[in-house]
Amino acid sequence: MAGKNQHVVRREDGWAVLGAGNSRDTARYGTQAEAVDRATEIARNQHSEVLIHGRNGRIRERNSYGNDPFPPRG
Repeated sequence: MAGKNQHVVRREDGWAVLGAGNSRDTARYGTQAEAVDRATEIARNQHSEVLIHGRNGRIRERNSYGNDPFPPRG
């Protein structure tokens, strides 16, 4: 079973890792790179996705660490 997707989002004081559906941040970091590293670690353990949001709040990248079908459909 896959875990919660992890979002990397902008905060006033830096960047945060936020699990999908959670109201509180999992962790906060000074840089986006630090937040992405932690979100990736969590997603690998939970076989889920990392969704990286840009400064404007829109998703700019997503990486899957789950059971992706291979070869991909489409």
